[in-house]
Amino acid sequence: MIYIVEDDASIRELVVYTLNSQGMQAEGFALPSAFWRAMERQLPSLILLDIMLPEEDGLTILRRLRAAAATSRLPVMMLTAKGGEYDKVLGLDAGADDYLPKPFGMMELLARIRALLRRSGNGGESVEYRVGDLYLSPAQHIVRCGGQEISLTLKEFELLCLLLENQGFVFTRDQLLNRIWGYEYDGESRTVDVHIRNLRQKLGVCGNCIETVRGVGYRIGAQNK
Repeated sequence: MIYIVEDDASIRELVVYTLNSQGMQAEGFALPSAFWRAMERQLPSLILLDIMLPEEDGLTILRRLRAAAATSRLPVMMLTAKGGEYDKVLGLDAGADDYLPKPFGMMELLARIRALLRRSGNGGESVEYRVGDLYLSPAQHIVRCGGQEISLTLKEFELLCLLLENQGFVFTRDQLLNRIWGYEYDGESRTVDVHIRNLRQKLGVCGNCIETVRGVGYRIGAQNK
């Protein structure tokens, strides 16, 4: 799946149509809020991202993607009318994998997408986590339990990544809310507990590796390293 965040309907619809006609699944979004809702349902293989958007500009979206463990290595190509050298440097320094100024040709776009997908599948050293029968690859957005792939929402994936990256460290609920949801714990929300419960259920027997530290929070224990 490829997501395109573009508020110009003519460009968005043309890109989606072109990708679909080439056998690639694609979905377009005019608003960042709709894009983030889709990210909760399914993580894409690649994101095409405009800079000048309503609600939230593309560079802010890009920085949010790079700051989250689940999407830090997700391929992102900027598609934007801001084609100056300075603008390209800003986009690339913010974490974009490629930068294609408008107007662009569909053949070039397809070639760049294929190149990005090849690089993301083969290039670079990738971090992987294994705890017993649990396996997680942040780069490929894959979670397996006993060899069976598990489908998680974005927040569930981010929670699991954070706990695995910091094995033995106990996260309080307010720390998890701040790191994953970006706001301070208000003392009443059960958001974290609900997500942990759902995560354990989806992981089945592998969910046992997520420990509840009574009165404090959650961890994946040091003994599992």
